[in-house]
Amino acid sequence: MSVFTPVTRPELETFLAPYQLGRLLDFQGIAAGTENSNFFVSLEQGEFVLTLIERGPSEDMPFFIELLDVLHDADTPVPYALRDCHGTALRDLCGKPALLQPRLSGKHIQTPNNQHCAQVGELLAHIHLATRERPIERRTDRGLEWMLASGAELAAELDAKQRQLLEAALQEIATHQRSILALPQANLHADLFRDNVMFEGTHLTGVIDFYNACSGPMLYDIAIALNDWCSTAAGALDLPRAQALLGAYAALRPFTAGEAELWPVMLRVACVRFWLSRLIAAKSFAGRDVMIHDPREFEVRLAQRQQVTLTLPFAL
Repeated sequence: MSVFTPVTRPELETFLAPYQLGRLLDFQGIAAGTENSNFFVSLEQGEFVLTLIERGPSEDMPFFIELLDVLHDADTPVPYALRDCHGTALRDLCGKPALLQPRLSGKHIQTPNNQHCAQVGELLAHIHLATRERPIERRTDRGLEWMLASGAELAAELDAKQRQLLEAALQEIATHQRSILALPQANLHADLFRDNVMFEGTHLTGVIDFYNACSGPMLYDIAIALNDWCSTAAGALDLPRAQALLGAYAALRPFTAGEAELWPVMLRVACVRFWLSRLIAAKSFAGRDVMIHDPREFEVRLAQRQQVTLTLPFAL
């Protein structure tokens, strides 16, 4: 189970009391987390999610709280931070920064169809439009410079074929770094995978896990989401799903000529980011009872993205 910091019932009851949400009925750890400790919490007045922040500096937490408030005010289905009776959103539990948030309805979709992908495109557009005019600044700790540095270190541990694939991608990142950072910016979810979105049928009911959120190029956010939602089991792009996602997004926020030009590059950049982070996680948590996503999934997707026929709606 991916709960890095165990919590006892008495500790949790003491933590929850200032929220004045009634008696604690039940709680359980959530096994799906790979970076933070998460718990489902049942109280007399409803269902909630408790998150203990395990990675990243605590000084970043006001950013997440403010971003979720902005998105909640824009009617985006996000798990904004609840305040206790003193108006405090960020508190301490077991020596870790902790947030209590409403539990959103719905379930994760493992086999998305075109309708699911279109709603994900709309969701991304709403997130970007809500923050485009005044992005809340936060530099990601897994950005282009991190990719170049971490990739150079990890390349030596790969076999010849993997190393060639990675080094070519890193060279491309270095070549286009300035152009990528000049693309239109907003706040990004930056981790909008299937396990971070909930649906009831084909209706999108919630988006969670904003702890990789940052400010940056909107196109990067789209590439991250599309690589997960619109890939086949073999790692290739499913064109109908991809076109549904991009079309729904573009109907709300049209793409620019610069974005259209860099689109194939950005798909590869997004693959590199998660290939590297999964390699690092597999190395760091080897032998521990922690969910580790397969790094090879993004190695295969990066190989598949060497030739990209999918264009942005702008370029059709």
